[in-house]
Amino acid sequence: MKLKIWLAAATVLTLPLSGICQDVNKLIKEDDVQRVIKTLSADDMQGRGTFTPGIEKAAAFIEGEFKVAGLKPMEGNQGYRQTFFQTRVKPVNAKVVFDGTAIPDDKVAVNTNTAFNWKSGDTTIKVTKLTDQNSFRKQLGTAMRSGKKLLVIFDASLADVFKRIRDRAVKGMISDGMPAQQIVYVLDVTEPKNFEASCEVKEEKLSLSNIVGVIPGKTKPNEYVVFGGHYDHLGIIKPMEGDSIANGADDDASGTTAVIELAKYYKKLNNNDRTLVFVAFTAEEIGGFGSRYFATKVNPDQVVALFNIEMIGKPSKFGENSAFITGFERSDFGPILQRNLEGTAFKFYPDPYPEQNLFYRSDNASLAAVGVPAHTISTDQIPTDKFYHTVKDELSTLDVKNITATIRAIALSSRTIVSGKDTPTRIPKLEN
Repeated sequence: MKLKIWLAAATVLTLPLSGICQDVNKLIKEDDVQRVIKTLSADDMQGRGTFTPGIEKAAAFIEGEFKVAGLKPMEGNQGYRQTFFQTRVKPVNAKVVFDGTAIPDDKVAVNTNTAFNWKSGDTTIKVTKLTDQNSFRKQLGTAMRSGKKLLVIFDASLADVFKRIRDRAVKGMISDGMPAQQIVYVLDVTEPKNFEASCEVKEEKLSLSNIVGVIPGKTKPNEYVVFGGHYDHLGIIKPMEGDSIANGADDDASGTTAVIELAKYYKKLNNNDRTLVFVAFTAEEIGGFGSRYFATKVNPDQVVALFNIEMIGKPSKFGENSAFITGFERSDFGPILQRNLEGTAFKFYPDPYPEQNLFYRSDNASLAAVGVPAHTISTDQIPTDKFYHTVKDELSTLDVKNITATIRAIALSSRTIVSGKDTPTRIPKLEN
């Protein structure tokens, strides 16, 4: 008897029992989900790295999908692009001298967004020597938390670690206007009795774009429900087995695909009382700059909820037809979604990985900080996901049926929020 009941429930999202389920299964199709995520995670997108031709190609594709769906641009934007600028700061002319001898450039890396000139005897500078493969991360983390300027000396055995740090450092950092911790890394030298270090910086103004489409609300146009996910990824990274493209199929082409499919779904239904905003965030991987900017362009008091969708490509630890919600205990967003899924096989659960602090590690954080019930929906088993942030995060590792089922579940679970029947409780604002 129990087996028969389970089998009946498991077919709800594929063999619908109601008009609502018929709509969601008919309008959100697995073959279109496959097409969209395949396009976003293809090699010719070059991993969608920020400030690369690949992310521009991805942006144009998402714009095209929004246009075909019939979405309107957000007021104040140039088309679907919500463009803003950030300053990238690169260290230049770095010089390090130990006991009167200049250190070769290829053995120096600098992390800073301000120029400096150090001398021995400065008590605000902490010198740290790293020698052990097993403990250097913990030792470096402790030093960084000291808040001091750091001179970090890597033993020759840590040359690979130093190279990765140097490769990142030469690209510079995106400045948020606040001085970054100044760190000088050097490789394979003896700890000096006396040292000097100096560096200049070069600033470059660069543009970034969120892609935003809107379906105006019928009866509550000034109340907004936002569906979002980030479309950037890591780009070209260290090769693994001859492959250097970090395709980001799960992270977060899967979430971006969901945003596109939900936009098409709700536009075809054309019955939303509240205004729906669909946004593909940029620059999540380098600091969440896209969602941070978006949060400044909306009145948080008018945003009823944010459905942030991040990594839904594989079954969750709870099995098929399930996903988890970060910050579940912070509002009644989760219980509302659960109620709307009663009678289906799909279930939402609280975040099973609280130690990962996922609530503040994705694009929901910017709006949650100002009181919006902004939560991330995910299925990823992140503590054991061996493909996360590697070149192996490809479409071939994902379960498209699982992605489709999760998108359909989000569509069904969001309907009373979209209709204006339910309004999630607010999240306490973060204090400045």
